[in-house]
Amino acid sequence: MTDIRILYNARCPICRAEIAHYQKRAEATHAPLSFEDLNEADLGDWALTADQAKRRLHAALPDGRIVSGIPAFAAIWSALPGMGWLARLVMAPGVRTVADIAYNRFAAPWLYRRQIRRERQGLAAGDGRA
Repeated sequence: MTDIRILYNARCPICRAEIAHYQKRAEATHAPLSFEDLNEADLGDWALTADQAKRRLHAALPDGRIVSGIPAFAAIWSALPGMGWLARLVMAPGVRTVADIAYNRFAAPWLYRRQIRRERQGLAAGDGRA
């Protein structure tokens, strides 16, 4: 199986910690996931601007589609042994609607604003401050 490519912001401490967890599980189980820091990736491959990339999690699926938000998380969870149930749950009708609202209206904008604030303040990527 071709890897599912995950595009995330390694300069965001919360994003970095969550992806590190997934990356560790993927490596331990040989799950078909690869992770790309949007700050080092060729965003042209993703058809995204830097600002668009920073606003949410993205995944490039083996069939060439690029998904973002909850479907990107579901792609990760589907590929990780023992987490497929979570992908199925979050993508279920009704649950998907609530998850999309929570991510799109609250979590993603909040993380984006925090990261923009950190960048404006000139905080370094691994300095421990969130």
